[in-house]
Amino acid sequence: MAVVAVAVSIGLLQYMSNVLIPLVLAALLFYALDPFVDRMQAWRVPRVIGAALMIAIVVASTGSLVYFLQDEAVHVVEGVPQSLRRLRDDLRRNPRQPGVLDKVQAAAKEIETTTADSMSNRTPSGATRVQVEQPIFSASNYLWAGSMGMLSVLNQAIMVLFLAYFMLLSDDLYKRKLVEIVGPTLERKKITVKILEDIARQVESFLLIQILTSGIVAVATGVVLWWMGLEGAALWGVLAGVFNSIPYYGPLLVTGGLSLVAFMQFGTLPMTLAVAGAALLITTLEGFLLTPTLLGRAAEMNKVAVFAGLLFWSWVWGVPGMLLAVPMMMILKAICDRVEDLQPVGRLLGE
Repeated sequence: MAVVAVAVSIGLLQYMSNVLIPLVLAALLFYALDPFVDRMQAWRVPRVIGAALMIAIVVASTGSLVYFLQDEAVHVVEGVPQSLRRLRDDLRRNPRQPGVLDKVQAAAKEIETTTADSMSNRTPSGATRVQVEQPIFSASNYLWAGSMGMLSVLNQAIMVLFLAYFMLLSDDLYKRKLVEIVGPTLERKKITVKILEDIARQVESFLLIQILTSGIVAVATGVVLWWMGLEGAALWGVLAGVFNSIPYYGPLLVTGGLSLVAFMQFGTLPMTLAVAGAALLITTLEGFLLTPTLLGRAAEMNKVAVFAGLLFWSWVWGVPGMLLAVPMMMILKAICDRVEDLQPVGRLLGE
């Protein structure tokens, strides 16, 4: 029954992803903004005004960042065809010797040709061969699909903002309701309060530290790339800060993307290695020195558990799951540390 219950829960996580992901994002936004709203409330600012002000700051900051980076993004996109043409001309001037991959592809093509000839010889006389043609690429259909996807993302973002705003207004309302319905005994109520306090403390500290470290990575990466002469340095700095929230895998994605961009722009292996190495060095120093020092041992989890959580949540929720993997694992660890039957799982997740 336990195995069946876990399997059903995982299936529901995948099936209800369109509902659960906005809920989790709104909850994380609530935990990130709640300390500031509480501080304003202590300064005699009504909670309605404080919550609205913090949501407005988030929207204004995000909009300003997008407006500031749109020229950089357009410039990078416009430079891609020129870089590809330059790379193609270099390859034509310096043809390389066929490698193992080329030989494998040639062999596969020869097998394809032989199989096609064999099948054509088996075609009965008088029979008409039918060839299915692939549909021609339609730019209008592609743009329509992209527009609908952007509208869906915008709708989800608005729902997350409204939900986070209502959570900020409610504050401890649902905590009190959960304590009331959890059970009649005082011990169970105390455990519930401790779990909620641990979740709030760890998630709030994690989010604030994550925002701080991602900002440091973004600024440092952007400045270094600008100093090295890479086009779109500010855009790549922001991407480095965003992907820095994905443990292990995020910095590798940014490093790989920067390697490709640097090779297309500079066309030399030393500059490509220098750009990629600088970005990887910044994220490595942040991951091994800055973040562990700021987080402390209270919220530490072992690396195997973090990577396993990254694999699981990326499988369940895709890219949003990669971004939410660490806070979800922290919430799970906080629950397991306080529930007696689940404490072995908490010790398994901890250092």
